[in-house]
Amino acid sequence: MSHHDQIKEHMEVIGADGVHVGTVDGIEGDRIKLTKKDSSAQVEGGHGEHEGHHHFISLGLVAGVEGDKVRLSTTGANAQTFEEEE
Repeated sequence: MSHHDQIKEHMEVIGADGVHVGTVDGIEGDRIKLTKKDSSAQVEGGHGEHEGHHHFISLGLVAGVEGDKVRLSTTGANAQTFEEEE
């Protein structure tokens, strides 16, 4: 099931475990574009080479949309391994 039309800018993206993964900046093709501000704040609160640019999550990882949250089918930590960079 496609959730593409339900995903809106500023929605929170969370893993299956409820961990914050990012914030929706928009949809580009078959990917969710996350805001730059979340590129270093994810799961481990890290900084460095991943900071300051957009990351993308495949729409294929979306399990559902619940209110103002996009829930993924994988945990927050695992979602990071699937992220693509701009």
